[in-house]
Amino acid sequence: MEDGAPGKTAAYDTVLHAIRTHTQADNPSAFLAMSRHTSAFTAPGLDGVIAYRRAGRYLIQLGGPFAAPDAYRPLLDAFVAHAHGQGLTVVGAQLQHHDALAYAERGFTVNQFGSSWAVRLPDFTLRGSRFMRMRNKISRALRSGLHVSEVPAHEMSAAIDVIDAAWLGSKGEEARPLTFLVGELGGQAQEHRRLFVGTIDSKPVGYISYSPVYGSRAGWMHDLSRRIPDGTPGLMEAINSHAIEVMREEGSEWLHFGFTPFTGLDAARELPGHSASFQWLMHFLWDQGAALYPAQSQLAYKEKWAPEEPITEYVAFEGPASVAAFAHIFRACNAF
Repeated sequence: MEDGAPGKTAAYDTVLHAIRTHTQADNPSAFLAMSRHTSAFTAPGLDGVIAYRRAGRYLIQLGGPFAAPDAYRPLLDAFVAHAHGQGLTVVGAQLQHHDALAYAERGFTVNQFGSSWAVRLPDFTLRGSRFMRMRNKISRALRSGLHVSEVPAHEMSAAIDVIDAAWLGSKGEEARPLTFLVGELGGQAQEHRRLFVGTIDSKPVGYISYSPVYGSRAGWMHDLSRRIPDGTPGLMEAINSHAIEVMREEGSEWLHFGFTPFTGLDAARELPGHSASFQWLMHFLWDQGAALYPAQSQLAYKEKWAPEEPITEYVAFEGPASVAAFAHIFRACNAF
């Protein structure tokens, strides 16, 4: 049993192999398992890994097991036993539909958590009246002198620190940078990510990091994005539009916009045995939960790009749905 962070070479290779090879997991956020402070669980003789972080008395999973089909349920069983052996409880976050069915079958209470969003690149265009406002914003950004280019992250580390500090400072004194279910820059896995940076007068003013996506909708995920809060309209849209054109020319099929909690909720997608009270809580947090996570503003940005139908993602609790356990997902993400 291996139980270490992917920053260590053995775990790094094991996790990378699993998320690349076991694409039936089909989780667009799978590459987040490569983050430096996320742990990897394996079991002898079982081909796969489980990515997780500990928060309080919970082990918070990222997705389901990234495993061969015959190892999927035995690996989940081994992970639950591993948690129980430490007096801990498992919570699964960002489960895909097939994960949700497997966890419900094992006795977990499974509910919708939110959705991820994606655009099919070969068919994508900013032409037409639907995108007129975005085109105008991008044009304004370019007229302001914005230049967008793809650059190696290590060459921009000082500039990224400046942008990050300004971005975080604009969020208020209590703001904290999210982790775990959000990507990162740096570390051994950086070689697989892509960084597009916008500059004005040679000064970096914003960036978007893209991480690889494997599975049936392979491509890239629009992951970490930050900017100098100077009021320049269309800045992030211009960076992403440039990246889209580069990816389209390369033949990439999909651009994912990542997971947003509390969005895309649909009663028809709940599983039998779900918690009605937790279902109510997700709808309440969509309406009133901006202090916990700005889901509405995040979704507004993603909807600008006319994504496909949402990809529903689930949360799973051992036993009844628990508000305390759910809160520890956000604790693992450094939200508080």
